[in-house]
Amino acid sequence: MSPGMSDPVLSHLLANRETFLDRLKTLVAAPSVSADPAYKDGMAETRAILSGWLREAGFDTVREIEAGGHAAVYADWLHAPGAPTFIVYGHYDVQPPDPLEKWISPPFKATIRENRIYGRGISDDKGPSLIALQTLFGFLKVEGRLPVNMRVLLEGEEEVGSATLPALCRTHADLLKADAVISADGARWRADLPCVNVGSRGNSGYDIALRTAAKDLHSGRFGGAVRNALHEMAVLVSSLHTPDGRIAVDGFYDGVAPISGEERAHLEAIPFDEAAFLEAIGGSAHGEPGFGTLDRLWNRPTLEINGMWGGYLGEGAKTVTPAEAFAKITTRLVTGQDPARVGQAVEAHLRKACPEGVTLEIVENHAGTSAYTVPPDHPLLKATEVAMGLAAGKAPLRIRIGGTLPLTDILKRELGIDTVMLSYSTTDEDFHAPNEFFRLSAIDEGQTAWVALLRDLGTQSPELYAPYRP
Repeated sequence: MSPGMSDPVLSHLLANRETFLDRLKTLVAAPSVSADPAYKDGMAETRAILSGWLREAGFDTVREIEAGGHAAVYADWLHAPGAPTFIVYGHYDVQPPDPLEKWISPPFKATIRENRIYGRGISDDKGPSLIALQTLFGFLKVEGRLPVNMRVLLEGEEEVGSATLPALCRTHADLLKADAVISADGARWRADLPCVNVGSRGNSGYDIALRTAAKDLHSGRFGGAVRNALHEMAVLVSSLHTPDGRIAVDGFYDGVAPISGEERAHLEAIPFDEAAFLEAIGGSAHGEPGFGTLDRLWNRPTLEINGMWGGYLGEGAKTVTPAEAFAKITTRLVTGQDPARVGQAVEAHLRKACPEGVTLEIVENHAGTSAYTVPPDHPLLKATEVAMGLAAGKAPLRIRIGGTLPLTDILKRELGIDTVMLSYSTTDEDFHAPNEFFRLSAIDEGQTAWVALLRDLGTQSPELYAPYRP
């Protein structure tokens, strides 16, 4: 970080680290769980906190915007004539804290232990979002202005699939005009390897249910003479893959193209210890034949069974032949795949594989998000790589992420603008699980990169972005 220590804004931020930690603790203490209506007040409290900080810092338009779901917090500062305009994106909603008994410290009380700070949502996405916000606040405090025009969008539905984000973009398109998006969400792959995410997989999901009889039956009186719903579900979902791991659904791979030579070179440049990766999770390698682990994680599609249940699940024994069984299925999709067509192919496969005498119901619970890739020569991507290199002391590698960031596809589709991820959470920080944490070292490194990026962007002309705008 030494190259940036002479920067007055960075010096201010580093000298006020306790302010950052105090604000992060305040954010964590506001329980903003978007999935559970019981946390409605916590969602509103978080929006009020963020809005207050934005107003105090000097942003002009600070308001809540919504399109039928949880409101987003919006703010702007547009006083840099001749400079490009960016959206800084983050999300303030978090996952439910359950199971509570697995937490070492209370989920909504930020607690520091061994150079980490623990709490629900602290890594996904309150810590990374606060790094971005505090950097903006630092510029306004020290210099009274930002190097570029900024719009801030803090979403409240990311953890529930960004259901109303498309409508919000259409309804408030006038507030979201920009040259590109800088996302504080997205997560670093590894803390020991500087890298920038250049793409994410899409997804879709389904609930399925099948019935074999009018009611659960006595396994002594009926077992062996009628179909067992759980047996049938196990056979049905196992038909989705071949034994060696290839997806067996006709048409599933339609549109999937091999990665380019340049992308292959980036992939092969990444230091990756597969044995250590598998040992850390207590698992073994398995997946589509002909591809290595990183290819399977980033460049190939998946079809996963996320849950399957039915019959008796309580303590002790209950000898029944279940009449109903249920399963949850999700996909991860890559460039070239159409979520709607993939969904049709999966449904056709399930219906064809379902035997006579079994009633199958398919409920589409997530229509799908397409995969996203940043244009490799995008000026924001290049500037971000330079900034991350300054913060880390060496140039970052380009990687992809196996997960899905709905905003990237949505903002490209609805607003026609690209998103580059500059997040300083890390994928091993147990977000979505008990004992979620955020590395304290990420605070200084993240603020260093954000300051460097904004300085660089302030030297750019908006015309650089003309080829990438609609």
